[in-house]
Amino acid sequence: MVNQFMFAGKQARKFSLYHDLMQVKVREILLISSPYDAWVMEEDSKISERIVSEYRGLNLSSPPRLTWVSNIDEALDVLGCNCFDLVIIMPHLSNMNCFDMGKRIKDKVPGLPVAMLSHRQVGSSDIEHMYGVDREFVWSGDAELLVAMVKNLEDLLNVEHDTEAVGIRVIIVVEDSPRYLASFLPILYKELVRQTQALLEEGLNSEHRLLTMRARPKILTASTYEHALELFKKYEPYILGVISDVRFPKDGKLYGSSGIELLKEIKAQREDIPLLLASNEPDNAERAVAIPAYFVDKNSPDLMSEVRSFVTEHLGFGDFVFRDLDENEISRASSLYSLEKILRNIPQDIFERHCEKNDFSRWFYARTEIRLANKIRPLKEIDFTDVESHRQYLLKLVAARRRRRQQGVLVSFNPKDFDPQTEFLKIGSGSLGGKARGLAFICSMLNRNSWMHEKHSEMKIFAPTTLTIGTSGFDDFMEMNNLSYLASADVDDKEVAQIFSDAFFPGWIEAQLWAYLHEVKYPLSVRSSSLLEDAQYQAYAGLYSTYMISNDHPDLEKRLLQLVEAIKLVWASTYYKAPKSFSRRVNQRTDEEKMAVIIQKVAGQQYGDYFFPAISGVGQSYNYYPFGKMKPEHGVASIALGIGKSVVDGEQCIRFSPRYPKVLPQCPTIADSLKNAQTTFYGLKMDGSEIRELHEGANLEKLNIADFEDIPPVQMLASTYDAQEGRIRDTAFIPGPKVILFAPVLKHKSIPLSSVLKDVLQLAENGMGGPVEIEFCINMYDDGRKPEFNLLQVRPMSARADLNHVNITDEDLKRAVCISSHALGNSEKNDVEDILIVRPDVFDIAKSREIALEIAKFNGKLMKKNRKYLLAGPGRWGSADHWLGIPVEWPDISGVSAIVETSVESLKVEPSQGSHFFHNITTLGINYFMVSDKADNKMDWEWFSEQPVVEEGVYVNHIRLPAPLGIKVDGRTSQGVVLPVKGSSEYCLLKECE
Repeated sequence: MVNQFMFAGKQARKFSLYHDLMQVKVREILLISSPYDAWVMEEDSKISERIVSEYRGLNLSSPPRLTWVSNIDEALDVLGCNCFDLVIIMPHLSNMNCFDMGKRIKDKVPGLPVAMLSHRQVGSSDIEHMYGVDREFVWSGDAELLVAMVKNLEDLLNVEHDTEAVGIRVIIVVEDSPRYLASFLPILYKELVRQTQALLEEGLNSEHRLLTMRARPKILTASTYEHALELFKKYEPYILGVISDVRFPKDGKLYGSSGIELLKEIKAQREDIPLLLASNEPDNAERAVAIPAYFVDKNSPDLMSEVRSFVTEHLGFGDFVFRDLDENEISRASSLYSLEKILRNIPQDIFERHCEKNDFSRWFYARTEIRLANKIRPLKEIDFTDVESHRQYLLKLVAARRRRRQQGVLVSFNPKDFDPQTEFLKIGSGSLGGKARGLAFICSMLNRNSWMHEKHSEMKIFAPTTLTIGTSGFDDFMEMNNLSYLASADVDDKEVAQIFSDAFFPGWIEAQLWAYLHEVKYPLSVRSSSLLEDAQYQAYAGLYSTYMISNDHPDLEKRLLQLVEAIKLVWASTYYKAPKSFSRRVNQRTDEEKMAVIIQKVAGQQYGDYFFPAISGVGQSYNYYPFGKMKPEHGVASIALGIGKSVVDGEQCIRFSPRYPKVLPQCPTIADSLKNAQTTFYGLKMDGSEIRELHEGANLEKLNIADFEDIPPVQMLASTYDAQEGRIRDTAFIPGPKVILFAPVLKHKSIPLSSVLKDVLQLAENGMGGPVEIEFCINMYDDGRKPEFNLLQVRPMSARADLNHVNITDEDLKRAVCISSHALGNSEKNDVEDILIVRPDVFDIAKSREIALEIAKFNGKLMKKNRKYLLAGPGRWGSADHWLGIPVEWPDISGVSAIVETSVESLKVEPSQGSHFFHNITTLGINYFMVSDKADNKMDWEWFSEQPVVEEGVYVNHIRLPAPLGIKVDGRTSQGVVLPVKGSSEYCLLKECE
């Protein structure tokens, strides 16, 4: 099982086949020339700078280094000490001609390529005499020729391996004139590289662009008929096209029709290969038509554009152009996605014609989709019963490849032609932010661990399609509106939101969002992803804003305005009071924080006027509150019907361990089950023609489950209370009140939720290197479709490993004024002298909001004096549901050091591990004591009531002790105690009583 969770393991990377291409590189070049030629190249032509510039301009990697010597003797000495990949000789050296120098070089280093670079053609007709020089070029001072020479040599050295290993395509160029080759080869390489770059913009990130660039077609050159035919026969299965001169040697003699005969021979063997006849004699255009081949005049001032036209239109680069039988364009596709859309509807005769000419496979080869092309090229009409079955098979192959190439890859957004089904898209540069980083990482992990999908084949496991806006968007917005002052200004949240709402939005982002919404019409969640959000030790969980929008208005412009507004308000939350106070607590400067944005598809289905998933939940790989035979490392999950606000805000939901899904700690009896079961849920209101004013939760409505008993999620998840028998039956298909206990899933395993949760949590924990928390939701269908496990978020929890040993002694337990068997944290503190305690005699759950406001006032006073405090009171702290506890938010208690949750008869609730509130306090090292009414738990109200009160509020007392408390939490046992420090009067009095 261990091997299954290896990050890379034996899973091959999606683009790994490209890593082994172009293994042989030209890195060191030895130049032999006169000092004058060397000076001209370096000082006048700036050749080194221009080579580097040319490489960067073409996005090529590793430009070669030039070493200069002035004569053959120096060259031989240097070759004896250093390794070179290419030697370039320039004529006009006094002591020896170039061919003799080449012979001596090859005698010293056999097989070392030698090229001659001259200002005019100086080649000899004596083949034996030319032995020392492999190729001659006429140089006019252009650095592009050196780039082409290097790439051409690399192609020659790598072509055999790369064609056999992957099936890289080959272009043959036949030209015997050094002058024309020197002008033609740079044009061809530049166009080839640029076309490859242009097509790579579709759906790849920068890493994959560089890797895929290695898979561009190779260019092989020949100067004789025999050599050209030899290359064709050797690489015939991989030939993409042939470009040939008309006049070059055949049978050892210059022959005026060599090119014509060569192209006719190739056409006879492979009718589908595009051919180009290049000549400086325009009359040869008619001879090209007879082959048939395309024609280009080598002396034409439009040579570059004519070569570009041949490369794009006939070698498969550029768009795929669908043409009718008269060669008229009827449509074009620029990506796999657009090709797939057009393929569904083109007439059968046009489809057949493109198949017969191998146009589809050629286009895929040019786009380096080699495996796909290899599958398509051998297909013939006789392989299928009819044209439609052929079309459907091709569509199936293209769709599978399109989905596979995007899995686990962060794709740069291309507004011209993007695929809406892409898993992870990014607009702009800069960081993704913490939340998006975690999501992108787990997407990659799911893609690399195919065993997960094979093991749980009855359920789809994936992350919803996601578009991120990098932090560069936030930077541009802040700079263009001059809003940096908000980092230090004390401004109310509503005012900050209004400032951002009124500010200008970067046009480059808006244009891309328009293209996005043109294709995307499902509900969207606009979420924060700050640099520090979901970091391991500074989590910022739940402190920033999230907005859900229905995205269903018929007017695209109005949908765009609402999306832009949501993004502005997410950015605005960077400067709200809650994250600012959190930043002060962790000594983080607010002006260093930056905000990326996640725009994510809302998982779920529409039921009437509302949109929501069947199940939403939070899973944790470490359980702070194990129950019975559960262990902390077994993990825990909290789930609820509908959108997950119920879970993350700590409202009513079902809590269970994936290891023991049938054990529900909060439902030991029928009465407890009825009391603790979920009765309401959240749904996204589908507005149709209405655009609501945005505020957090604006489009979410709290709905009664009783009003939705007939929808599939309730029918598939609910149980029914049988009042006559006094029992709960695990079915929704009998009369009676419905109770959401998820029994069909947890007890009867209608879907493999527990098993999937265990494996996903384990996978994420191994990937993150420690305990994790995930947010997820599940779509369930009643029409036979597989259920879908949508992974919405993953973040690290506070690390539990390598805990310092905290020893709680028997003496500590005897004198403790507070004991908890379920305490969070691992620490020993003695710096707290202040206590804020909610008095049990005046506590009223209906007044919980007023209590929260009173606590916030005390917190502000203590923060000004930099005094930490212990906070104690009944119910679930930080709950969004004020009937379950006191709904404090982070700014209300930002100075707290430890929190005690007590139990009273009128309010007994289960702990909520799904809330952002808990994630932040554990990250900050704030201890949390849950004091139940169990025998081994204790809250000495009498002791607390006897302590000196500094200020008495309506519901809360501020106590200040003469000596600090001792606070101990043992993270290994989850036991915690609060102690009067030894030496204090209270402790001495206690000892006297003993």
